[in-house]
Order: sequence, then structure tokens, then C-alpha cells
Amino acid sequence: MEKTKLIIADDHNLFLEGLLSMLTSERDMEVMAIANDGKELLELLHKNKPDVVLLDINMPGMNGIEAARILKRQYPSIKLVMLSTYNEEHLVEKAKTFGAHGYLLKNANKEELMQAIRQVNQGQLCFPAKKIVEPTRFSEIDPFLQQFNLTRREMELLQLIKQDLTNQQIADQLHLSIYTVETHRKNIMQKLKLKKTVELTRFIIQHNL
Repeated sequence: MEKTKLIIADDHNLFLEGLLSMLTSERDMEVMAIANDGKELLELLHKNKPDVVLLDINMPGMNGIEAARILKRQYPSIKLVMLSTYNEEHLVEKAKTFGAHGYLLKNANKEELMQAIRQVNQGQLCFPAKKIVEPTRFSEIDPFLQQFNLTRREMELLQLIKQDLTNQQIADQLHLSIYTVETHRKNIMQKLKLKKTVELTRFIIQHNL
């Protein structure tokens, strides 16, 4: 049986462990290597030629979108599936623009993951269906916040961060996994162009969130 060769690029170890566990249990899948950011991925591709790359859209340093742009120019035959926490149309469209064959949400189950990989490896496309996004009260009442492209969930997190809650307390209150909360916090910091928690606290106070 010819195996589908994969490289995974993601910066979250817990997510990687779960992904590896699912993939290594499949007889027709083989994980060749793992990268923690876009730059490391491109270095790996000099020596490894996978069939499919699973690429996190948000990573430190060189993010997934930038890496995808370079990957598709240098290795057009490699199939690309973007991984993301968000089912947001503008992100899906951006992934398509930079040559991705698929876009998979990180809360997908094992069956959805395997179907996406096999479908893309066969030359098909795999993208989530478009969803109707209700306008949030945040975007309606505060155009200043809207310019940062924050989601309703991210705004909820900012409200809880303001209360000095820990990631675990926020996860419990919003009924999310701590991994999801950490990912939201990372995305907030990137969108606001902040590097330290103290800067985030200062931003919340300055803008009276």
C-alpha cells in the first residue's frame, strides 16, 4: 500500500501530539517531519517532498499564510491544507488565494481530518461551507474595535482577561478547552500587535474595554 506522506507545521505541542496519534494509527498515512513555524517548514521541504502539508494558519515568526505563498511558488505539486481555529470567510478566501487545497478547523474530528487529507491528496478541494455571520454588538457599537478585526469570542476573552482570570478559569467559564483559550489569546496579541501580557492589560485599560 502506497502511503500518503505528510509534513505538519504547527506551534502547539498538545495539538501536534493529538494529530500525530490520529495519523500514525492510519495504515495509509506517514508523517515525515514536523515544523513549529513557517521558516522551519520551508527548510524541511528542501530535503523532504511530502504529498500533503498540514499548515497552521497562525504561527510565530513566519505564519501559515506567508509560508503558503512561498510553498506554492517553490513546490506547486505539494497539496496544502490550512489548519485554523476560526471558520471565518475572509481567512478561507485568503487560504484559497495563496493556493491551499483545503481548510480544516482544529475542532474537526478524526473522520473529517482523514477525509480532508485523502480528498486533497486525490486532487480535490476541501473547504468549509460558507456560514452566515450575524453582526455582533461589538462591531455595531464600536467601529474602533472593528478595525482590529476582533471576533465576538475574542472580545469575550478580553472582558474576562480584564477580570484577571487565568486561562483555565476563562476556559471553564466559556466551556472551552484551555488549548482553545491559549489560541484565542495568541490571535488577539497578533491582531493588536502586542508581545507581552502587560501590553494587553494596558490596551484594555486605555480603550476602556
